[in-house]
Amino acid sequence: MSSSHERNDRKRWQPEGQKKPSTGRPATAKGQHRPGPDKDGADWLWGWHTVVAALANPERPAPRRLIATAERAHQLTERFGKIASLEIVEAGVVRERLPAGAIHQGLALKTPPVEPVPIDELGALAAGVLLVLDQVTDPQNVGAIFRSAAALGARGVILQDRHAPVLSGALAKAAAGAIDAVPHARVVNLSRALEQLAELGWRAVGLDGAAEQTLAEVLDQRPTVLVLGSEGEGLRRLVAEHCDALARIPMPGGFESLNVSAAAAIALYEACKTTAAPTR
Repeated sequence: MSSSHERNDRKRWQPEGQKKPSTGRPATAKGQHRPGPDKDGADWLWGWHTVVAALANPERPAPRRLIATAERAHQLTERFGKIASLEIVEAGVVRERLPAGAIHQGLALKTPPVEPVPIDELGALAAGVLLVLDQVTDPQNVGAIFRSAAALGARGVILQDRHAPVLSGALAKAAAGAIDAVPHARVVNLSRALEQLAELGWRAVGLDGAAEQTLAEVLDQRPTVLVLGSEGEGLRRLVAEHCDALARIPMPGGFESLNVSAAAAIALYEACKTTAAPTR
């Protein structure tokens, strides 16, 4: 959903030739240590679905590095053809480049994060469902929310410019490729963003456990923005005031609250089956 100018200026990745396979043992001088993981793995994507989705996304910038075991490299070339940036390494080399415990499935891709789109472009067609995340900072939760958004047909996700994680690393692994399937916007001021969306024809529904009405009572056929707050604080006051309605998810089991990613999945299911789907 980027503009034509942005698409034309962006350097795209194209499969080409294949680099000479490495032995998987980086050359080091005597007494030197092998390089450790790159900080917290923020520049890396890992896992089969995550990496394949990134390579298949024409809006992605050119990859900086792609490493894979021989088996995974064969699967990648079968899918994409010869890849210029592909290096065949041992599994231990992949593991060394990533945070401890990363489930890499034999491949990792170093690439800039997928670029956001302007909010007026994301909300230009007022139909379906958008998600707004108000200071939801846990990468696993944000990744799971993107995955639910992709599965349930949400139009996009809106994050803060600050107080929101980078869409790579553990977040991308939790999203299982969804960050390349669901467009996102980053904004400085969520309240102003909700005002812009209202001008474009969207209706904002904030999730609040103390709300009088349930989500089913509030939702209708109109284009809907679901607004979710952080687990600890919930929606901030100004953000809640910019919602057209507040609603709660009924919990007959009596449990106090849901994880924000679980709440997002339930709310998305309800909203996507109620709200009129976009037509193109």
